[in-house]
Amino acid sequence: MSLEYPDWLDPRKAAEGHRRFEGSVPLARMQRLLPLLASSAGEARFRADFEFDQQARVTIEIEVEAKLSLQCQLSLEPYTESIHRGSTLGVIGDSAEEALLPENYEPVLVQHGRLALLDLVEEELLLALPRVPRNPNLDAAQFQVSTSDKEPFAPDKERVRQAFAGLAEQLAQREAGKQAGQEGRSKGQNKRGK
Repeated sequence: MSLEYPDWLDPRKAAEGHRRFEGSVPLARMQRLLPLLASSAGEARFRADFEFDQQARVTIEIEVEAKLSLQCQLSLEPYTESIHRGSTLGVIGDSAEEALLPENYEPVLVQHGRLALLDLVEEELLLALPRVPRNPNLDAAQFQVSTSDKEPFAPDKERVRQAFAGLAEQLAQREAGKQAGQEGRSKGQNKRGK
């Protein structure tokens, strides 16, 4: 982060002073985000406004934008995803206060009365990431399709194995064997009885 911004700040004091923090953060400093990136080059720009809402809760209006290098899950090639996200954060001292926040507030838990701006920016970027990164500029026609006379997905008659093809025949033979065995036993009993 720029040297003119503190890494840690007291959100209540920042809200009392109606403080705005703006700056940039190198992506290489974001330890939770790094494993999801194809490259750590670049930075995220942010703006965070600290205020009190009508119920005297500390709120933070935050906006983050960055160009992230992600790996497309379709082509497996890196591409640049432009991120722009804004949120209203409600500062809470413990998890029990979360239920008291309005629905449009995202909860932010303070640690010993302090917040790290880097953590806020990183969290916003993590929430903005696509679930499955896919290059929006990728043209499906870029993938090679076979143009040979032979159909690429036509089954080869010699290789096709139908696992259950002989099942009916095997069941019929088994049933015939059982019947023959029963007839043999009943004849044996008839001979003994005579």
